[in-house]
Amino acid sequence: MKILITAATSAGAYKLKNQLSADDDVILGDYLELPAFMLKNADMVKLPNPASPSYTHEMLTLSLDKEVNKIYALRDEENKLLQESKQLFNEYGIFLVDTI
Repeated sequence: MKILITAATSAGAYKLKNQLSADDDVILGDYLELPAFMLKNADMVKLPNPASPSYTHEMLTLSLDKEVNKIYALRDEENKLLQESKQLFNEYGIFLVDTI
């Protein structure tokens, strides 16, 4: 299973990653500024900003491109926006974990 965890600049993202199964393929991402050396890692991605009017569609596209099956959105604004589109993500086989 491929999992995307947002808020890669937070300790909570790394704590969650360490709690998940070693069999899972975990990608960390953040819309906040990430150092260039972090983005060179295949397990790290730059995410769209939740302030973008097309945020949900950008996240869906990114998830499909990266073959993500599950998303843990750790920031409240990301989680709220994605939960509003839960049905859309489910139609593509992407499970949104409610982190609130």
